[in-house]
Amino acid sequence: MELLRKVSTSFKREGENKDENDEPDLEAALTSLYGIGCVMADIKRSLLDVSPVSKGEEEDESCEEETSSSETFTEFWKRHTRNVLHFLVEDWCLSAMLGIITAVLSVGMDVAIEKLQHLHVALYVVCRRYSEYLALFQWISHVTFLTFVATLGCLLISRQAVGSGIPEVKVIMHGFKMKNYLTFRTLIAKMFGLTLAIGSGLPIGKEGPFVHMGAIVATLLSKLTKACQYSAFFSNEGREIEMLSSGCAVGIACTFSAPVGAVLYAIESTSKYFAVKNYWRGFLAATCSAIIFRFANFFVTAEQSGTITAFYQTSFPTESFLVEELPVFALLGLLGGLLGAMFIFTHRHITLFRERNRLYKVLFCKNFFTFTIFMAAVVGILTYPQGFGRYIAGKLTFRETMADFFNNCTFYALNQSAHSCDSRLLEHWTGGSDGGVSIFLSLACYLATYFLLVAICISINVPAGVFVPSFVIGAAGGRLMGETMSYLFPEGLRGAGGPPVYPGLYAVVGAAAYTGAVTHTLSVAVIICELTGQLTPILPVLIAMLVGNAVCKFLQPSIYESIIRIKKYPYLPDLPPSRISVHTVKVEQVMIRDVVYITKSTTYRELREILRFAPHLKSFPVVTDRKNKILLGSVAKKYLMALMRRHLLADQLDRVARRTPSDLFNTLKKSSMRLSRRTRRPGGNDVAKLGPLKEKEELLDDRSISGNT
Repeated sequence: MELLRKVSTSFKREGENKDENDEPDLEAALTSLYGIGCVMADIKRSLLDVSPVSKGEEEDESCEEETSSSETFTEFWKRHTRNVLHFLVEDWCLSAMLGIITAVLSVGMDVAIEKLQHLHVALYVVCRRYSEYLALFQWISHVTFLTFVATLGCLLISRQAVGSGIPEVKVIMHGFKMKNYLTFRTLIAKMFGLTLAIGSGLPIGKEGPFVHMGAIVATLLSKLTKACQYSAFFSNEGREIEMLSSGCAVGIACTFSAPVGAVLYAIESTSKYFAVKNYWRGFLAATCSAIIFRFANFFVTAEQSGTITAFYQTSFPTESFLVEELPVFALLGLLGGLLGAMFIFTHRHITLFRERNRLYKVLFCKNFFTFTIFMAAVVGILTYPQGFGRYIAGKLTFRETMADFFNNCTFYALNQSAHSCDSRLLEHWTGGSDGGVSIFLSLACYLATYFLLVAICISINVPAGVFVPSFVIGAAGGRLMGETMSYLFPEGLRGAGGPPVYPGLYAVVGAAAYTGAVTHTLSVAVIICELTGQLTPILPVLIAMLVGNAVCKFLQPSIYESIIRIKKYPYLPDLPPSRISVHTVKVEQVMIRDVVYITKSTTYRELREILRFAPHLKSFPVVTDRKNKILLGSVAKKYLMALMRRHLLADQLDRVARRTPSDLFNTLKKSSMRLSRRTRRPGGNDVAKLGPLKEKEELLDDRSISGNT
């Protein structure tokens, strides 16, 4: 409209000039045509969505054109070389360094964990030659001592290293700052504590802590690169979030050597909104990490082949399942979803019981170590190989257990059968060489025991992940159903001549269904395929995972969101996907209208009234002014209180400097009289009853603050 007004005005002026001067004026005509030309140029720019440029900008553009036209080949080469190096440093090198560094840390920790676990078994074998009691003492003391040292390391270095780390990273990636969670001290404490905790034999995993460690490495790399000449790029907040997402993917890739599933899982478990442009960075970092991790494992472990193989390589035939078995897999997914919801419910109520129960507080809340050491001793007693450990293969690690569960053979089959397992493998699940324990009893005891132990141990004061234990628990449940199907149909569902039942396939499906239900993710299906190196079980896995996810999502939040709610972190949960009513609720129906805010012109007197009016708020929004209220950010209450105390102290010192000795004596006299009146009031010492915040507010009341500083 503005442009059309200019056109009409120019024509109007031209007509007026013609009325006043009947004779043709060449200068006026040229001027009018020039004005119309300028207006048409403005219209052209607006139609092309090009903003009008000023005269100075036109001169700059003309200078740039002249410079580019006069640019030599050497200058052209230097400019483009600099741009290419800039691109390589920003994206390729940084992402590759992230993957390589995290993979090196993972390999070093895996070597240390393997050494500690083998030392545990070797010392047990030596001590058992002398006495059973000595062997029992050694088995329990190994678990408790290493757990104690891991807890001590977290206490002395960084308490933020305790726990999984995925809930905290999830909160940070949603825009909330958490102090000291992405520091070098936390990385050291996480590495030290996780190595000792897993090496001790606690039923915990490394996936969650490694996601946290990958995010820390990404943050530290971003901070290091800020010193270079491209600091404006690396200091961008959006770029930091992208690096955090890549770090999370690297953590998964280091755990399972599954780069594709790692990127997808990082998106599902940590990012609510993911930038598609960051896809390739995550894949690059995860691929570099997986390659380094795989080749390093080949050099460290002698039995690995020289190629990049799957982590738990399976050898299921092409026709490993029948169409008739698909309902059984759906049932397995249903049971996995129910069991996953029960696990989340159990973990949350155990944690809340520990926070609220008085007896627990008296027994275990005296220091940082008590309950953690107690649980380590319980784990040592339950997994002792000559005790209850006979029923749950207590001597095996999670990696060895997974290899047994994914095996093609059938535990229940007779030795002369073609599908029977090796005798050494059967000894793990039949109570030893005598074979006095039933396979079904052993698997059921393993499932129930680790279900409870994992629910408790992931909340003790050591770094602990839930992903790997969930894999093992789900695989145990799937193996139990597979062995049951093999017992009911020893020759297969179609009888003689048809394909047999493969309990290992049921273990794979059960692991995927249960883990996907606990974490509310579907990318576990991709991780399973990369772990096993086969696409054969993809259809049963997807069916079981979809059913399990639907059931668990309807009943419980994910384990990570449950931990966020327990710890009361600031976090915006997802809307319930099955409820349409939540999408019809408007903001005005739930928003707070009378918001307490601070402007740039707020005085100290007004600030004091704000702090007194809203003592329950932990932070306050900062806006431009009272009229526009454009949000600038937020400020924590503790910083405002510190500012007020500093201002009061300066004001008080200034007043004391201006006072005479007689004024000081009068002030002391008034204070003593006020104190004597308070002590005579009924109800005891009122000052002692006031909390720290009340005393601060009373201190603010006794001061007359003025000024607009």
